[in-house]
Amino acid sequence: MNKEEILSKSRQSTKDEGLEYIENKGRKIGYSIFICVFAFIVIFNAFIGQKSDAVSALFWTFGLAENIAKYQFTHEKKNLILAIGFLITTIFSLTNFVLSSLR
Repeated sequence: MNKEEILSKSRQSTKDEGLEYIENKGRKIGYSIFICVFAFIVIFNAFIGQKSDAVSALFWTFGLAENIAKYQFTHEKKNLILAIGFLITTIFSLTNFVLSSLR
């Protein structure tokens, strides 16, 4: 491939690397904020004596989805094991939420 072909392909690309960078940075900030809000809700619920199964299920589902995507991309067993762990805790939290809601 010569210089002109490379430049031509680059010009035809519709991917904006600057926008992709900003989206990824925003996603990382969103993860941090999500974790802080989760921690606040769990701590607050502990102080007032309420369970946090619903918010915990959301948190574990978030970890599950992230690790499934990482495993599909990298095929690292670590991500598969984490995904399975998050799946189990998600099911546990959802089950507790449903059972406590039906009482």
